[in-house]
Amino acid sequence: QVQLVESGGGLVQAGGSLRLSCAASGRTLSMSVMAWYRQAAGKQRELVAGISSGGSTKYSESVKGRFTISRDDVKNTIYLQMNNLRPEDTGVYYCNAALIWGGLGRDDLSSWGQGTQVTVSS
Repeated sequence: QVQLVESGGGLVQAGGSLRLSCAASGRTLSMSVMAWYRQAAGKQRELVAGISSGGSTKYSESVKGRFTISRDDVKNTIYLQMNNLRPEDTGVYYCNAALIWGGLGRDDLSSWGQGTQVTVSS
């Protein structure tokens, strides 16, 4: 089992920046792919960005060019640098870890953090 703890959320004005962190503990060797999801009020959780152990990345179209995902395997931590934030980026951001890309977001094949709130004011 992998435990994930997010931090770095907060309130920021549109155009501002935040950096989220997700620290992993436990069976970290089982984590090959890690990702950030977000859930806005009244909406489904959606994939924001993912990164493999080899450094391959994926981004949702809405955040490309503004967000950057990275990982530090020595610290067992992933990051999400969010620049040029928009009000529509508001939501709870969750860290997710899985063995393979296809396992991301699946409750039976991945682990979730508790989430961190990001609020972008206009």
